[in-house]
Amino acid sequence: MRVANGGNDTPASTGSRSDHVIGIVKRMIASGELRAGDRLPVEKELAARWGVSRGSLREAVRSLAALGVLETRQGDGTYVTQLDPGSLLRPLEFWAGLQEATQAVDLLAVRRVLETESAGLAAVRLSDDDFAELDRILSNIEEGLRTGELEPEAFIDADAAFHRRIAAASGNPALAALIDSLMTRTLRGRLWRAITESDSVGEAHADHRAILAALRTRDAERARIRMAAHLLGVELFAAEHPVTVDAVTADDATPRADAADAVSP
Repeated sequence: MRVANGGNDTPASTGSRSDHVIGIVKRMIASGELRAGDRLPVEKELAARWGVSRGSLREAVRSLAALGVLETRQGDGTYVTQLDPGSLLRPLEFWAGLQEATQAVDLLAVRRVLETESAGLAAVRLSDDDFAELDRILSNIEEGLRTGELEPEAFIDADAAFHRRIAAASGNPALAALIDSLMTRTLRGRLWRAITESDSVGEAHADHRAILAALRTRDAERARIRMAAHLLGVELFAAEHPVTVDAVTADDATPRADAADAVSP
């Protein structure tokens, strides 16, 4: 691997030296000069080539590591990561988890747009194993509702697993990673609190069954409509039943509720 010396890329007077390094690395990855798994030359050599101090270089490496672009292996050097969408979009997940209740509704609107498309793509790509797993997830929820033993964590995790499986089957890793980043535990905890307080667990679960039925038809437009209707309902519901972050993070991060009371046996 050849590492450029930066060419005409000199640090702008308005930018920092570490930003200069970040810009070089970004351009090298975009051009294919640096690829996933490549090892960077030693710090001293890079600092000389790019005309920056070793301190500025270290600061840039730390920033790129936090973004999931580089990783430093103790005693082995600095490497370009696999650059997978999930890792690179992790800061988005962190940001989404910090949003207040009002902003959470905005995030749900974005999620609706993304998941509507993922459902349409997945409708023609889901395998028999995918369908079996989706059915298993929903059957477990049904059993918990029937026995009255559906715990908040179990419902939140099952709901996320259902939507993630569909997103993964879309065949678009970037789309799936964006959707995953918006399904933060804080946001899902708010939704759990809202639906249990309003006895709507059964309604949300019925929506999931309708989505799965639409996916089984292999009709992309039908799957989009079912997913859009479900998530629009979730979005409107969250707007009408705001829950503060304190209510969701207290104790076990999610409130306790009697799920058995939410639906008929």
